[in-house]
Amino acid sequence: MQGHPDKIELRHRMRTIRAEAAARDPDAAERLADLFPMKLLERYGPVVSGYVAINEELDPLPLMRRLEAAGAELCLPRMAEGGISWRLWSPGEPLERRPFGLSEPSADAPEVVPTLILTPLLAFDGKGNRLGYGRGHYDAALSALRAEGRAFACAVAYAAQQIDSVPAEAHDQPLDWAVTPIGSVPLFMMRNMAALKEG
Repeated sequence: MQGHPDKIELRHRMRTIRAEAAARDPDAAERLADLFPMKLLERYGPVVSGYVAINEELDPLPLMRRLEAAGAELCLPRMAEGGISWRLWSPGEPLERRPFGLSEPSADAPEVVPTLILTPLLAFDGKGNRLGYGRGHYDAALSALRAEGRAFACAVAYAAQQIDSVPAEAHDQPLDWAVTPIGSVPLFMMRNMAALKEG
């Protein structure tokens, strides 16, 4: 699932922008962890899904350690034929090398249902539209979680990854929040305000 042509070109551009942001800011992950609003864990925890950073993704590990110290149960996504499953994991526990260069918990790690989902991405906009990698795994997983109960999606990103507009398609699942090394972006509130203006 590659999506429409605008997204393909935008992905190429955003990979470059993200790589430049990562090179300029080697301490971004620690600053982001310090700035993360812990009220999100109180409201949307306790089960938090993170991810293992690949390429120039902003590493959520310092934030995950802080959340675990505050009482969060951590999990990571594991790809399966039917899509993403979420497996309990704690920093330091072993991971398996899987397709696409991913590191994931083993198949026998306990399965859980996260309520606060830290998401990697290439770009996002003020309405919470997210540009991923074109395979649609996170959109499908968020859709399933939201159909079953509450799920709060929080982007982990460099500030340079926020752009004016991300092309949105019917299957795309919106982000609720974004946290960057310079602060938070309350996307669900911005989306609601935009909807009121449009109405």
